[in-house]
Amino acid sequence: MRITKVEGLLMSCPFEEPIPLPFFGGLRTVLKRDAMLIRVSTDSGIKGFAPGPAHVRAAREIDTLIGPFLEGRDPAKWRDFRFQAALETQKTYHAVEVAVIDAAAKAEGATMSDLLGGRKRQQIKCYGSAGMYMPPEGYAEEASAVQELGFPAYKLRPAAGPAGDLRIAEAIRTATGPEFGMMLDCHGWWRMGDRSYSPQTIENLCRDLAPTNPYWVEEPLPPDDHQAYKELNGSQPVPIASGEHEPDEESFRDLIESGGVDFVQMDVCCQGGFAMGQRVFAAAEQQGIRFAFHSWGTLLEVIAAAQLGVCWDENVVEWLEYPLHSNHGKPGMYAFPAADEILTEPLELRDGYLIMPDKPGMGVDVDESVVDRYPFLPGPWSIFQIDSPPETLAVDGDHSVPWVDVDGTRLDA
Repeated sequence: MRITKVEGLLMSCPFEEPIPLPFFGGLRTVLKRDAMLIRVSTDSGIKGFAPGPAHVRAAREIDTLIGPFLEGRDPAKWRDFRFQAALETQKTYHAVEVAVIDAAAKAEGATMSDLLGGRKRQQIKCYGSAGMYMPPEGYAEEASAVQELGFPAYKLRPAAGPAGDLRIAEAIRTATGPEFGMMLDCHGWWRMGDRSYSPQTIENLCRDLAPTNPYWVEEPLPPDDHQAYKELNGSQPVPIASGEHEPDEESFRDLIESGGVDFVQMDVCCQGGFAMGQRVFAAAEQQGIRFAFHSWGTLLEVIAAAQLGVCWDENVVEWLEYPLHSNHGKPGMYAFPAADEILTEPLELRDGYLIMPDKPGMGVDVDESVVDRYPFLPGPWSIFQIDSPPETLAVDGDHSVPWVDVDGTRLDA
C-alpha cells in the first residue's frame, strides 16, 4: 500500500451576523469558525483522516512540502519517516502523521491505540467546554445544562473584571452544587491592555476563588513566563493549568519541571504530534502532575486525542476537553456545525466518559462532504478590540503567529 495523495482541506462556518462578546477590557467579535480535515489517500482505497491546523499556512505546507514527501511511501512504515523542516512546518507534518497512522491502522485491522502502545482503558473522562463572556446568570444556566448532559465538569472563559469573575464562579457553584467540576480558562486576564490583571490581582483573585473550589485556573498569566507561574502556584491554593501556547518540547519540559502548574495541557494533533505527546505525558508523570488534552476543534480532534490518551492511566492523562457548540439547539457556545458533522455518527458518551470505538483506525467514519458544505473563507475568525490603549487585534487558527493588527498581512499571507 502506498500513499497517493495528501490534502489539507480547510472549511469555514461563518455566522449570519457577527457575535459581539464584551469583556472587561474591550470587545471580542466572533466572525466564523474554521477547521481543517487532513486526508491521506492510498492506492488500496484506504483513506486516513486527521484534524489539522485550521489556517492557510498549514494547508500550503501540506500541498508543497509534506504531501510530496509522503507520496509513494508505505503508511505502515510511518515510524521510519524522517521529515525535516522548520519547527512550525514540522508541527504541521505531525498533524498529517495522525492521518498516516489512521491509514496504517485501518490496513492492519487495528485501532489507532494499538499502534500507539495499546489501550490501558476503554474510556476517558471528558469536561464540557463552552462559556464565553456572559453575565453570571448566563454561565450558571449553561453550567447546569452541561451538568444535565452528564459531564462531570464545565470549562468557561471569564473576563468580567476581578469582582465580576468571582461573581461568575459563585453563581456557577450555587447552580451546580459543590461536587461539580469547574475549570476557569483565564487567558483573557492578560489580554486587556491597560486593564490586564496584575500578578498581585491574580494572586488575590485566586485566593478569593478558592472557596468556590475550581478544579483549575487555566493560563491566568502570560504563558511564556514560567517563573511567574511558579510564584503564583506557590502563593495560593487553587490548582493551575497551562500549556496550549507552549512553542516546543523544551518549553513544555521547562513548564512541567518549573513547578508552575498542576495540570499540563497540549493539543497533541497540532502542537507536536503523538510521539511528542507521549514524552510530555511521561514528563508530567515523573513530575507528579497530571495531563489534560486541549481539544478546541472538531469531534475528529476529540477522538484522535482520545486514541492516544487511553494508552495511559487516568492518574497521568486525566481529562479530555469536549467542546460544546449550540448546534441544533444543544447547550454550548456559538454554533459550529462542521465540528459535529465531520463525523457520520456522534461519539458515544456515558456518565461523562467518552467510550472508545473498536473499529480499525480512529474508529469513526468521516463525512468527507462536510468540506463542500462549508467552503473556506480567508481571514481571521475573531477580532479583539482593546479599550486602552486602543488596539484592534486579529486572531486566526495559527497559534504560532501572535495576534496582529486587524489590517496586518500575516494572517492570510
